[in-house]
Amino acid sequence: MDINIVDTLRSSFTMIILVGCSIVALTYIFERWLFYKNTAVDADRFFIKLKDAFRNEGVEKAISVCNSSLSPLAAVIKSGLEEFGKDAKSVEDMMDAMAIDQKTKLEKNLSILGTLGNIAPLIGLFGTVVGIIRAFHSLAVAGSAGPSVISAGIAEALITTASGLVVAVPAVIFYNYFLRRVGTVMNEIESISKRVMVLLGLTTDSIQQAKSNA
Repeated sequence: MDINIVDTLRSSFTMIILVGCSIVALTYIFERWLFYKNTAVDADRFFIKLKDAFRNEGVEKAISVCNSSLSPLAAVIKSGLEEFGKDAKSVEDMMDAMAIDQKTKLEKNLSILGTLGNIAPLIGLFGTVVGIIRAFHSLAVAGSAGPSVISAGIAEALITTASGLVVAVPAVIFYNYFLRRVGTVMNEIESISKRVMVLLGLTTDSIQQAKSNA
């Protein structure tokens, strides 16, 4: 039995859907990869540079260090530095709020990848069922068995199953990888934010005191 993939692609509505899913998946994989690449930063090196700038030239220089980076970490720290001179709670709340905003940006479009990873195998399974139905229908119409009679239906069944997995596997792999990147960035933000609070002289005791007075 010869399987003509091109003919199957042209005649199978399921394959058209899967091709569309693959294009969407590749688009968002590339978009997220480019975003994380452009916003990546070495957290420890960033803090050392920030600390030196703050101690040597003050808060304005520290803010300029943040401005030189596109990372979510820099955006969060900058929001706290801009509140320098206010009470500890204001600085902490501003950085917490900015961290939430940055997490939203980091997670943008990841739900689409996760959804594609879940539904692509199901779409492939649907194509398999449709292909088997077509094979039996062709067999019933022809009234005789033979490879040429059922080849189109069997080809659709096999190709759609494989195509569903081809779309799903990369989508799931990159979805999990990107989620791990988000988790790593958020942990870095939390860690560096605490260090910056200490650097600014805003200790835990002062924060708790401010909260109790609020």
